[in-house]
Amino acid sequence: MEHVTQFINIFLHLDKYLSEIIQNYGYVTYIILFIIIFCETGLVILPFLPGDSLLFAAGTFVAKGDLSLGILYVTLCIAAVLGDSVNYEIGRFFGPKIAKQEKTRFLNRDHVERTHKFYEKYGAKTIIIARFVPIIRTFAPFVAGIGDMGYKRFLQYNVIGGIGWISICMLGGYLFGNIEFVKHNFSLVMLGIVIVSILPAVIEYIRYKLSSKSEL
Repeated sequence: MEHVTQFINIFLHLDKYLSEIIQNYGYVTYIILFIIIFCETGLVILPFLPGDSLLFAAGTFVAKGDLSLGILYVTLCIAAVLGDSVNYEIGRFFGPKIAKQEKTRFLNRDHVERTHKFYEKYGAKTIIIARFVPIIRTFAPFVAGIGDMGYKRFLQYNVIGGIGWISICMLGGYLFGNIEFVKHNFSLVMLGIVIVSILPAVIEYIRYKLSSKSEL
């Protein structure tokens, strides 16, 4: 319970934590942010990292002049695209072996199943749409690697989705983060971003549960 409370606290006070990182590490902050975004999109066992809210918070510090817009934007776009590409390769090489196992310690099969549902509904566009849906964002490239989507086709959607995600979330923070209301209610804004970002996943989960019951 303590870890959950600490995690929520970090979510709601990203401005404070990110400010401390910038003050203590300077340009190394770009590397730290690169690693976080890369891990959230590239490592299928880490779907819980704060992607959307972190990008928004980073954008607010760009607006303050603490971070470079150009350097951060390019860095995070590369991290997002490279992360999905690595995740795709993980799915391609290890997915079939994992799928044969009844249980696996590091992979939540419910998350994989929900992502499969996304593919059934949206097709290859899932790679783009999933960028804006936490958890499914992390599993979409993994499932694409397991399936029959060729890498060239995957890469096209990956680049579009990655750049679009960084642009909307980070530039959103850059444009709106220094509005007086946002600055004085940053925790509430972060909470709102988290709720809005996980809402599609919650809706899909409820629909999945309801459809499962109706089949019984």
